[in-house]
Amino acid sequence: MDTLTHFRLCPFSRSVRLVLTELEFDVRLMEAQPWALGPEFMAMNPAGSLPVLRLDDGLTLYGAYAISEYLAEEVPSHPVDQLSVPLFPGDREARAEVRRLVDWFHRKTFDEATTHILEEKLYKRFRSGHGQPPDVGVMRAVHKNLNYTLGFIDYLAQERRWLAGDDLSFADLAAAGQLSCADYLGEVDWSGYASTKLWYARLKSRPAMRAILAERMPGAARPPPYYDDPDF
Repeated sequence: MDTLTHFRLCPFSRSVRLVLTELEFDVRLMEAQPWALGPEFMAMNPAGSLPVLRLDDGLTLYGAYAISEYLAEEVPSHPVDQLSVPLFPGDREARAEVRRLVDWFHRKTFDEATTHILEEKLYKRFRSGHGQPPDVGVMRAVHKNLNYTLGFIDYLAQERRWLAGDDLSFADLAAAGQLSCADYLGEVDWSGYASTKLWYARLKSRPAMRAILAERMPGAARPPPYYDDPDF
């Protein structure tokens, strides 16, 4: 069986898990701790990043970009309805737009918001063995940056059925991976972003997303009550 090494509150891992579940891949999940990656993991992936997908044929894929691109080429049609795989749909121009948005969420949103939320509200606690209050200045900047992303999604969702166009794509799953991790830790203020909420509610209703939202992080505070509710 294929094996995915992941962390349940890693936004990149979540985006790949959403892809695998959408495509009905049966994979074994192995969890790693991003704040304490051991020598065995570093020998497997010297970059020290998640997720890692090891296929039965011996091929190992590192990171959400490589995994998503590989699966988009490897699986020509959806196993249920035989339609095109919802990762990079459309013509060259449409696929370029998907990749632009994936880059936005996996780089800009992560670098400016999600990584700091995880560090301040989760990794510090597990690394030190006791709770440490988040840095107020860092979190103030994070909220500003996260609101910028929410506003960007709101703009896209007002103009399009899904973020990159008419079809669900990896752009939606990449955004959902980032926002769902921040939302678990109670750092997303959805007020004032009606179109973003409608878009995210549709994603919450999908079986792949519901399975992930049902998980809880041992040792961390529980998420807000609306976290896994499609109706907020």
